Amino acid sequence: MEGKRTFDLAERLIRFASSIIELSEILPQTFAGRHIAGQLIRSGTAPALHYGEAQGGESRKDFVHKMKVALKELRETFNALRIVQTAKWLSTGKLDQVLNENNQLISIFVRSIETATRNDQREIGQRTKRKNNVTGREKDKH
Repeated sequence: MEGKRTFDLAERLIRFASSIIELSEILPQTFAGRHIAGQLIRSGTAPALHYGEAQGGESRKDFVHKMKVALKELRETFNALRIVQTAKWLSTGKLDQVLNENNQLISIFVRSIETATRNDQREIGQRTKRKNNVTGREKDKH
């Protein structure tokens, strides 16, 4: 369809992971630079992997749990990027783009988790209501 924007979170997370890898490769080759680069590689690539696991979740609860793990990794990455920014290890252009994308992904995950949790609670409420209706009918028979 022309003009229709598709939203592929998995692809977006893979591009984010790739940009984290590129950014990590240009950090200073000092003890601190290598430490933060390693941390960025771990936390910045993990959300794409966790999201893939969440898509195959065994239940909505499992999906939410895996999404929360990915969200924790995104928040960890954001803090590591802020350390890079504060240490002034990179120019602001590329770093600002990655920070912005990181922040947007955090927002997407927060909303997705809230929606899935709300839907799960609504579904539990509906099941309870149906169960109570059935139980109420059985009491009426006696």
